[in-house]
Amino acid sequence: MTALVVVVAIVAGALGAVARYGVTRAIAARLGAAKLTRAVLIVNIVGSLIGGALIGATSGTAHEVQYILVGGFAGGLTTFSTWTVETVQLVLEGRAGAAVRNVVANLVLGLLAASVGALVGAVVVGSIVA
Repeated sequence: MTALVVVVAIVAGALGAVARYGVTRAIAARLGAAKLTRAVLIVNIVGSLIGGALIGATSGTAHEVQYILVGGFAGGLTTFSTWTVETVQLVLEGRAGAAVRNVVANLVLGLLAASVGALVGAVVVGSIVA
């Protein structure tokens, strides 16, 4: 991996992080700051969908491209650290059930979104190439 690939991945990650900040702020403004957990869930699902679609669409391309797009942009867009901290906060607030639902929702919906995205990405690229 070249230094250029690493720099481009860092820039892509920064763009993803800025997009996440904007989206979570917009959702929190609409739903209220108390609903920030939902904003993070939405960002994680959308990021998983985008990551899956990028993997499906870039299969057969250089791994550097996937690294930049998925590891960089989609990785910056999604937020594992915020999700885990919010889950711990729910437990500390005595809301263990909400914490479990948060974990299950992020994992199940994230995996489902990534799978759907990969399929759609592969189909779209396959349709364009064929």
